[in-house]
Amino acid sequence: MARRFLRLSSLLLCAQCIIASSSASSFPSSSASKTSGSATSSTPSSTTSPVTSTPSSAAPSSSGISTPSSSSPSSSATNSTSSTTTQSGQLTLPISSYPFTPYPTPTLAPEPPVFPSTDPLNPPSVNPDPLVVPDFAPAWATAYSKAKTLISNYTIEQKVNITTGVGWMGGLCVGNIPQVVDFPGLCLQDSPLGVRFASLVSSFPAGVTAASTWNRALIRARGVAMGEEFKAKGVNIALGPVMNMGRLAQGGRIWEAFGADPFLVGEAAYETILGMQSAGVQATAKHYINNEQEWMRTQETSNVDDRTQHEIYVHPFLRSVMAGVSAVMCSYNLINYTYACNNNKTLNDILKREVGFQGFVMSDWAATENTLSAVAGLDMTMPGDITFSSGTSYFGGNLTAYVQNGTISLTRLDDMATRIVAAWYYMHQDGGYPNATIDSWNVNDPLNQEVNAQSDHYKVVQEVASGGIVLLKNEGVLPLNKPKSLVLVGSDAAPPASGPNEYSDQGGVPTGVLAMGWGSGTDRFRYLISPYEAIQERAVVDQTILSWDFDDWDLGTAASTVVDQEVAIVFVNSDSGEGYITVDGNAGDRKNLTAWNNGDQLILAVAAQNNNTVVVVNSVGPLILEPWVEHPNITAIVWAGLGGNEAGNAIANVLYGNWNPSGRLSYTIAKNASDYSAQLTLGGGGTEILPINYTEGLFIDYRWFDAQNITPRYEFGFGLSYTTFNYSNLAITPIASTDNPETALIQNWANGGATPIAEGSSTALWLHMPAFQVTFDVANTGSSYGGEIPQLYLHHPTSAMEPPSILKGFTNVELQPGQTCQASITLSRYDLSIWDVVRQGWAKPNGTIDFSVGASSRDFRLSGAIPL
Repeated sequence: MARRFLRLSSLLLCAQCIIASSSASSFPSSSASKTSGSATSSTPSSTTSPVTSTPSSAAPSSSGISTPSSSSPSSSATNSTSSTTTQSGQLTLPISSYPFTPYPTPTLAPEPPVFPSTDPLNPPSVNPDPLVVPDFAPAWATAYSKAKTLISNYTIEQKVNITTGVGWMGGLCVGNIPQVVDFPGLCLQDSPLGVRFASLVSSFPAGVTAASTWNRALIRARGVAMGEEFKAKGVNIALGPVMNMGRLAQGGRIWEAFGADPFLVGEAAYETILGMQSAGVQATAKHYINNEQEWMRTQETSNVDDRTQHEIYVHPFLRSVMAGVSAVMCSYNLINYTYACNNNKTLNDILKREVGFQGFVMSDWAATENTLSAVAGLDMTMPGDITFSSGTSYFGGNLTAYVQNGTISLTRLDDMATRIVAAWYYMHQDGGYPNATIDSWNVNDPLNQEVNAQSDHYKVVQEVASGGIVLLKNEGVLPLNKPKSLVLVGSDAAPPASGPNEYSDQGGVPTGVLAMGWGSGTDRFRYLISPYEAIQERAVVDQTILSWDFDDWDLGTAASTVVDQEVAIVFVNSDSGEGYITVDGNAGDRKNLTAWNNGDQLILAVAAQNNNTVVVVNSVGPLILEPWVEHPNITAIVWAGLGGNEAGNAIANVLYGNWNPSGRLSYTIAKNASDYSAQLTLGGGGTEILPINYTEGLFIDYRWFDAQNITPRYEFGFGLSYTTFNYSNLAITPIASTDNPETALIQNWANGGATPIAEGSSTALWLHMPAFQVTFDVANTGSSYGGEIPQLYLHHPTSAMEPPSILKGFTNVELQPGQTCQASITLSRYDLSIWDVVRQGWAKPNGTIDFSVGASSRDFRLSGAIPL
């Protein structure tokens, strides 16, 4: 294929200049009229600007501009849990004239079976070792052609209306694009685990629990079921999945995403998007990018070096683009002192040019900084107004004026509108798509009851929740086998005291089982099965004497209740969420990594009186388990995650062996909170910008523990089973490339060359097509049917300056006792590459690349070398 190199316009990268805020003006007159509702304006939208009194999390002012100081980020600065030096300014674009040349759609010829032309409604079948790289370029090209035709006669004002939300609470959904001529408009709705503000929908397991399955089929099934519910409710654009990295164990929204490794997060995002969009709804990859903590999220600059950005934080978004994602949401924070929604480097150069993204970029809610954000790559502003219900917009009338006076080119406006309409055509939403049956602002509106979207999705919810449970410890007590007596201790075993929706957006101290965190990443439970209800049902069948004590604070009663019981199960949790809600002093991010509701003391009180104590943990992320993990009377630990509607049934499935646990940790559980490479950065205030320097670079989570030789309590990828597995017969085979039009680029890579600076250079077929296949045998050497998750880690030569081990593949096998099967993990040239900062491309490092296959990041069973 002939490559077209990037034609740079006069757009400046992160110019240290100041523009005056565009004057506030009303939306264009053709905007849709607002729909009334009974909810108050304090109800947050998708990742809304905070509405509580926490000053550091306030939404941007209507000016959106601060005066920069002369200082620059210090490369030697480190993160701190106390106040840090701040810089009171951002880097912005100057007022000028900005010509624009659209990025072309990719033109690689399809090459089935490896690279088939793919429609988003009919993606490749799920495979534990994906061998197909779907090509969505023809589908995008067709959609672009239709979109250009549709808007060809639209006025400037009409095109602007396609890019501008109607304002907070201006329509039925949390975000709304108005009808424009014969374009019917769009409904945008949270959340990444279900349809927010809706009735008769499912509450799916959180993203972090889905990732803990390490099972592509389960993750895909969850995506399909969610997509079906969004479409059934008439949502055009689902605001998920979340794929921010679990850089901080304390991060408030860690549970919405998929863990702390870029490869795992990328694969979970990929399968989720393929599943969601196969059902017909547009998926949104968010939050782009470096949105890793809630504290000061609208006033912090994540200072990240180029290599770390590409290898860690961009990767999940790259995989999302390869899955054909329709939309990307830019985040609240700054990146290297430029706001994410105003950042030409990350939006235009990396996302649209390098990664080849064909869809549109929307702002997080009230994250648009100025009208010239359109020049930097922003295509849609949400919810439309500068601040909620202000009646003003940085787009709307201001964007119209900027186009009319030549500041922003008409070609760029056409590109913005085309991208939005093309995504609608691309997902075939132009034919028979249902109308929205959601009233986000009035839960009692009969409209919410018109459509039951659930189908039999409770089965998917329960399977994913069961598959995401990780068995951390087991000294023979599990699975339970008709115990004569059983006692449940702790409020986390119980139904919530006032029902499953006792708090708005789940924003309160849990009084029952924790099944999701808090914030805009939630939806309303139609029902919630607690462990108590599920276990009681089993106790009836087994004729077990069941008792319980749900008081977390009366340790004396708890201790006396468990005496002489055959098994005592203690349930504890830890919660977090989005920063517009503060719960028990936790302003989104967790203040610490200890169990909530007196959990550690409750466990110790029970274990002191019962020598067969099982601990079940529902947590948003890592906890420090050291106060009790080695207690001799604690015989099992079950890490249950956030299971959604079916949380209790999933826990019971694992406790009783109906589901042999196969989940694996998607992050590291440390012995000490200080062992993690990054800590929550506090400080800041007023209008200052708080710097957060990513000084750990590539060394996040297990990579840091390995490099620093720190022993974790439970390592990334760890998980036990009720059976055992053996690995043998390792082999690695190069996969020949025949008649490939990119043979010259393949040879250049093999000789140490870097990928070219070109459109779609990071997602090119030759870079991602299968290049090596690793095979090995896995045998079930135990007495139970079960699943194993083999994981492949690369070990780069020292000169590459990579972490000691890097996850680059995983698969799953299910085996009967005594059964053996051959497993396969395929590697691409991209998997073997590192980002070359000087050459600005992906390149093979010099030297031998070794690899290991095993059951976790520290349990390697087989090793070899890549035959380069």
